Amino acid sequence: MLFKQIKYRGDNFSYIIADETSREAAIVDPSLNQDVLMKSIKDQKLKLNYIIDTHGHGDHTAGNDDLKRASGGQIVAHKISDVRKDVPVENGDILKLGKIIIKVIHTPGHTPDSISLLVDGKILTGDTLFIGECGRTDLPGGNPTDIYHSLFDKLGKLDDKTEVYPGHDYGPKPSSTIGEQKRTNYVLEKRTLKEFLEFMSQS
Repeated sequence: MLFKQIKYRGDNFSYIIADETSREAAIVDPSLNQDVLMKSIKDQKLKLNYIIDTHGHGDHTAGNDDLKRASGGQIVAHKISDVRKDVPVENGDILKLGKIIIKVIHTPGHTPDSISLLVDGKILTGDTLFIGECGRTDLPGGNPTDIYHSLFDKLGKLDDKTEVYPGHDYGPKPSSTIGEQKRTNYVLEKRTLKEFLEFMSQS
């Protein structure tokens, strides 16, 4: 599998995932990085099948239309997202790139349409889980109860060796693992839902 994390403008991360044999590729969260992303696709002679948005905030979707025009790739977002999409997805859905399987996990809380993407031992968490932090829940559509369940009942139950790749470069390093985040991320300290809601209200 070809996997590339790209930060070109600001602190947003974009990702390229590709099957090295079929050359089929996906871009995750194009942000404002569409020119450098498309150059990478062309330089590596990849076919862009999917443009995947982890959620509908503009800092993650800004490159959608340019990439679609340049490549013909289909825009993918959760079925309840306001993003103009070609492929609506929901929890448990699978996207394929050659032999690569990308599993969609619905992880609401930062936004109702937030998804994370599990692929080859890696989880792309968008703005649900950062390195050392979690996404805000005080923006429109944010919900601290939802993000609790996303963090503890979904992401937290992945194998500890699963590599974490977030939507922003907010932490001390660009990636981590689920196990390391459980040990070091103060947001993931064991709390009941009531304790977590109190914690979030004070953050």
